[in-house]
Amino acid sequence: MLSDCLNGLKVLDFSHVVAGPVCGMMLGDMGADVVKIEPPEGELGRRIGPPFLNGESVVSLSVNRNKRGLAVDLKSPEGRRTILEMAVQADVLIESFRPGVMARFGLDAETLRALNPRLVYCSISAFGQTGPWRERAGVDGIIQAAAGLMSTVGHGHSDPMKMSTPVADMVTGYLATVGVLGALAKVRLGHAGQHLDVSLYNATLMLQQVGFAFYLATGQEPEKTGSAAPYAAPNEAFPTADGWIMVAAYQPDRWRALCRVLDLPALPDDERFADNAARVAHRAALYETLGTAFQQRDTAAWLRLLGDADILCAPIARYADVTASEQYRHSGIETALHHPVAGDVRLPGFGLAGGEDLRTPASPPPLVGQHSAEVLADYGLSPARIQALLLGGAVRTCDASR
Repeated sequence: MLSDCLNGLKVLDFSHVVAGPVCGMMLGDMGADVVKIEPPEGELGRRIGPPFLNGESVVSLSVNRNKRGLAVDLKSPEGRRTILEMAVQADVLIESFRPGVMARFGLDAETLRALNPRLVYCSISAFGQTGPWRERAGVDGIIQAAAGLMSTVGHGHSDPMKMSTPVADMVTGYLATVGVLGALAKVRLGHAGQHLDVSLYNATLMLQQVGFAFYLATGQEPEKTGSAAPYAAPNEAFPTADGWIMVAAYQPDRWRALCRVLDLPALPDDERFADNAARVAHRAALYETLGTAFQQRDTAAWLRLLGDADILCAPIARYADVTASEQYRHSGIETALHHPVAGDVRLPGFGLAGGEDLRTPASPPPLVGQHSAEVLADYGLSPARIQALLLGGAVRTCDASR
């Protein structure tokens, strides 16, 4: 099972908002003991919204399952000393402050890896730890703009658009997870840990692997093609009598089959549409012809006809359609959690789960400092020391039953 493959791994997660917490959550989903370390007032992601559930940010809830909560004041010498002691025992540390912030606390990679050479230290930032833009702050939308993604989204001469889901944040979190697992593989072979420099900028460039490959090969800026793939046609959404349908029929056999289903037998012989390159060059004329044909039937009818002809197609599903579908239920992706404040919460779960993993319950995202005393005890601090930290304000805890 993937849900226990990282059992015994100790992760200190100082990250905030989305990208870093996604990395910590993925490690927790695979069985690591992930401690979410925040300031006493909580990290920034807890204040992002709407929506909120009983005051709890849904953004924060969505990326922090399978973690324990520890609230530490890093401005306190005792707080910093406590983290140093924990870092000696940890396998992984994740942080997503601006470059230089952790160094000001004396918790930078060089310092901690000198104390614990096996530590995998993962720094996540907008533009990286080095380079001309290292000091710049950036959030998902800023990165989508700076990395070129927003210039490709939309149709024709539409205004700049961003992907509404935070794709830069999400792909960065996944890339950071891959990097951490790769570094851990080396540690388990007897090598030292590493300092991973993961930036939202680089991750978003990697997300556009195909698009930038096209640009570097041709020197041509990508056109905004709406739902259409720039490299294939037909491969886009068409209006039907009652909605929309996505169709991918650019392979020769499927292209001819589509023309038969649409009762357009002469179309394959039209030189404008004779092969994929020609269809891409004459996409507007192709869209007009196919769009007129698709509007003669409703979406359900086209799904049956195209499916029978082995033509790739799908309805343009809304989230309500997705979550009501048999495939969604079969995927096991949805996780139901009971949070002490937000109540019963439905969230997307671990997408690599299968079999026994689907029956492994996830723990709800922690409240700020919910497990402070428990975590410190597990890291070897004495009851007297823990009590002193709590009384002195270097560490905070909370009542999860509130």
